[in-house]
Amino acid sequence: MSKRSVSLLAVILLVFTVVLVACQPQTVEVTRVVTEMETVTEEVEVPVEVEVPVEVTRVVTETVTETVVEEVEKAPLGSEERPIKVLFVPSVEADAIISGGAVMSDALTEATGLNFEVSVPTSYAATIEEMCASPDDTIGFIPAQGYVLASERCAVTVGGAAVRFGLPWYAAQIVVPADSEAETIEDLEGLTWAIPEFGSTSGYLYPLSMFTEAGVEPGEIVESGNHNNAMLAVYNGEADFGTAYFSPPLLPNFERQWTYGADDPEIWREAGESPVRNEEGRTFVAGDPAEGGYRILDARAAVADTAPDIFDKTRILFLTPQIPNDTISYGPEFPLALANDITAAVAAFTETEACLDSICSDEFYSWTGVSEVTDSFYDPVRAAMTNLGITAEDIYGE
Repeated sequence: MSKRSVSLLAVILLVFTVVLVACQPQTVEVTRVVTEMETVTEEVEVPVEVEVPVEVTRVVTETVTETVVEEVEKAPLGSEERPIKVLFVPSVEADAIISGGAVMSDALTEATGLNFEVSVPTSYAATIEEMCASPDDTIGFIPAQGYVLASERCAVTVGGAAVRFGLPWYAAQIVVPADSEAETIEDLEGLTWAIPEFGSTSGYLYPLSMFTEAGVEPGEIVESGNHNNAMLAVYNGEADFGTAYFSPPLLPNFERQWTYGADDPEIWREAGESPVRNEEGRTFVAGDPAEGGYRILDARAAVADTAPDIFDKTRILFLTPQIPNDTISYGPEFPLALANDITAAVAAFTETEACLDSICSDEFYSWTGVSEVTDSFYDPVRAAMTNLGITAEDIYGE
């Protein structure tokens, strides 16, 4: 090989070596600039064609979210800015409750100097939910089953119970068309049943308990929305039977009280006349009791204006056992002393003429007073729920 060839070969080998070295990954120092003014030096591998230092600058931005909790002092309870919420279950027509509730609200404001706000939630369950969600500023006029559920759900407390013409109880009535072939509880097997709603004590819980004990299973259940509609469903032929509240009738000359288990629920039929509703919304048979007549107080009386012959076209088949009357209940954090004052003011209100346009009206709750009760007064309702296996989940659908 000639000297020239050797030289050429050496040059080629040198170039190859340089290229090989240049194409390998090289280690260089990279400097990062951090917003905290911290300089971080790290080694990174960067493929380069020539061995040169590379400086990389990266800005890191850090975002810090700070949550500031500021306590806002509540306005005094009962002030215009923070009125006490008065909740009524939609057991009868909402318009009657709202207008009658406003009458009571005005009277309570005059008696206590506090401000009240009346509302009717969409269901029994929604009423209880509102009391639990607003534990320190709500009052609920809720029935026995509703109170039991609310006390278990969020420790709602009872402040008093309704009195209706001296009685601390009422019942549920099972009403059928006047020409119905049903004569016994067993005859209701498989028939269409109209109820106010599943949260109703007299409209659902106690009748269901009676049916279960008798081994009777009704057919389709129609949830009509309130007691009035349950009675109208029977009247209009939309259901084979319906259930709603029963308050005993007042007897001639107030000579005595109607006796549960001894007197016929429709004892007034003895007069041989059809019931008549007067301009004040009261339903009588053969005149006012003070004049020797009867006054009807069961759920059908509330719809006698739109269905004046409802007593001729329907009849009471059976009554359930006695039920503890509705409650005045308070949210679990409602001030106790204030609750006692308001309960006393409601009791005083029931003795006034104004109450006849409110909770004392036949179209409303027919209250005539308020009695002091404790939680144990509602143990029979708890027992009925336990025997039937009814829980809050059954009512709330949770």
